[in-house]
Amino acid sequence: MEYAAFISVMPCGGLPTRGDVPMSVHIVFETPQDVQEQVYEMVKSLGKDGKGRLKKGANEVTKSAERGTAQMVVMAENVNPGELLAHIPMICKEKEIPFIYVEDQAYLAEAAGMSTGTRTAAIAVMQVEKDGMDRFNEVKSHFETLSS
Repeated sequence: MEYAAFISVMPCGGLPTRGDVPMSVHIVFETPQDVQEQVYEMVKSLGKDGKGRLKKGANEVTKSAERGTAQMVVMAENVNPGELLAHIPMICKEKEIPFIYVEDQAYLAEAAGMSTGTRTAAIAVMQVEKDGMDRFNEVKSHFETLSS
């Protein structure tokens, strides 16, 4: 009975929820579906269509964020375990790098131009060509609104 004091009375241990499902520990804010579609389109234009340069994977994204060379970070929500990305939002805040979320690692990898069947937990936008800048700035404005 002495352990009862450690049991949380908040649903899902006090984690933010999306409906009844708890959001992962690395998710700081919810990204609406229409914004996620814009993020996927931006990643596709930068990765597949060659209008920019991306770093893929949690380790590469971490290094880019720590060095302050990333212009933006996109993280998948369905990463398991979520602790894999838990440090990235904190680094991004410290380095003032915008970050945003999408639902699916596989779809993020596909949009980034990775081979079919692969997944990526996160990508870092390293460079944006002039013709990709409008899409990038639109997604960046969503980050500013959602994170405030």
